[in-house]
Amino acid sequence: MELTHGPGAGTEAVDSPRLARLLGTPDLAWLVERARRRLAADQPLTGSVTLADPTAAQRAAAERLLARAPGGGRSLTVRLEAVDAVLRRSGASPAGLAAAVAALTGPVTSLAQAHHEVEDAWKRAHTPLDELAATVPALAEWAARIRAEGLARRLGRTPDVTFGLLTGVCTALRELPASPVVSLPAFAARVLGRAHALDDGTPLATLTLSGARALTGFRDGRGAEWRRDAWASVGLLRDELSSTVLTLNLRGTPALERLAEDGEPCVLTLRQLTRRPPAAAAPTVRICENPTVLAAAADTLGPACPPLVCLQGQPSAAALTLLRGLHDHGATLYYHGDFDWGGLRIAGFLRRRVPWRPWRYTAADYRAAVLRSTTPPLSPLVRTPAETPWEPALAEAVAELGVRVEEERELELLLSDLA
Repeated sequence: MELTHGPGAGTEAVDSPRLARLLGTPDLAWLVERARRRLAADQPLTGSVTLADPTAAQRAAAERLLARAPGGGRSLTVRLEAVDAVLRRSGASPAGLAAAVAALTGPVTSLAQAHHEVEDAWKRAHTPLDELAATVPALAEWAARIRAEGLARRLGRTPDVTFGLLTGVCTALRELPASPVVSLPAFAARVLGRAHALDDGTPLATLTLSGARALTGFRDGRGAEWRRDAWASVGLLRDELSSTVLTLNLRGTPALERLAEDGEPCVLTLRQLTRRPPAAAAPTVRICENPTVLAAAADTLGPACPPLVCLQGQPSAAALTLLRGLHDHGATLYYHGDFDWGGLRIAGFLRRRVPWRPWRYTAADYRAAVLRSTTPPLSPLVRTPAETPWEPALAEAVAELGVRVEEERELELLLSDLA
């Protein structure tokens, strides 16, 4: 006997008062629930269901339904085919037990169908990522990762909320990097309609910042300073004063000219660089990673030192803004940093943002530095290996020798170049 259980199956023929008397009593609710569970699991309404330790009222209700003599034992067993036959024969539910269950408890959706509908809803919720990947190929890998890792799903919690969240995220990412640079609240107000849409801790900010980092290759990290620099890497400024860059003998503004005449270092803020950047650049500008190099250059060479910029570690928004401006004015940039995985990673990040040439920063330079650095002994490498796309042989040499050479050990050689 085939029992259908689609939405409303057979309910139009149900005799509701009679069905309520036969099967709709509280003492038979367990039987209706067992039948509903089978329908939801796409199982046939055949075979027996058993209730352990039934009450006397439950046993009596089942016996009245099936018109059979009282039974004994500690459990109560009912054959579903027998219930189906009673319902059809009595006219309470001519379409049988499945229709009766739907009439008493509402339409039954199979668990498989419900799961399929939920997954379809989540698939639709992620469609903004598909559209973003098609229009911004650089974010295709990021979009696939967000979908695979389920980050948007966890943050949105429901398909509808997630769809709205990803729509906002993708709208923002299509506008990045911002040029010219702009404050983060002003950008959020213009693109997303709310100045605080990208405030820290919101799901929209979390996902947008993740996509922004995918655009620039900005390093992993945490904390307020890291977030500030990560936003700044795509031209969005949380503030203009806390991001700085250390320089020596740059020219192009009255203040820089005065300091260069004295050979004194200068700290430039992002505010200065966005409101009044240097109007000119020397043909060649050197870049170092550590402030010790710049301080020694100021002490040793003073005004005679060629223009020098110090990153002080990971390039800040101010450093990137300055170096892009110098490059746009025709300066050739030369970079030197620590010979270790962290230093190579910084160099790679900078190279993705601003073109530069190696300044004693090749495989041959590393091998020579290791030979020169005998006292004190060099320390072993730590952290994850990094690539050196400007010269793959450098990463191979660092992995082979396995020691780090800090920039300060090369100070005398670097100063001779600057002189």
